[in-house]
Amino acid sequence: MTDDRVRAHVHVTGRVQGVYYRASTRDAARARDVDGWVKNLDDGRVEAVFEGPEDAVEEMVEWCHTGSETADVEDVAVEYEGPEQESGFRVRW
Repeated sequence: MTDDRVRAHVHVTGRVQGVYYRASTRDAARARDVDGWVKNLDDGRVEAVFEGPEDAVEEMVEWCHTGSETADVEDVAVEYEGPEQESGFRVRW
């Protein structure tokens, strides 16, 4: 079961704080049964980890390019890592 899990670590740049980006990311990830977390960074970016089946994780990476309705995404940087068995999806503070 864990053999097909992938993990994407993303950093999203643009107007992505104060525009419901984290809550929208949480909702989108949960709808796709993707595990992980999302949080704001002090430099204005949003950081997220998505872990699950490859197709669902790729959908989340693509979703990040648009994000919430009021976000203005400039860039999405992605690094793939080995799964760490995340469970559930949460907003980190």
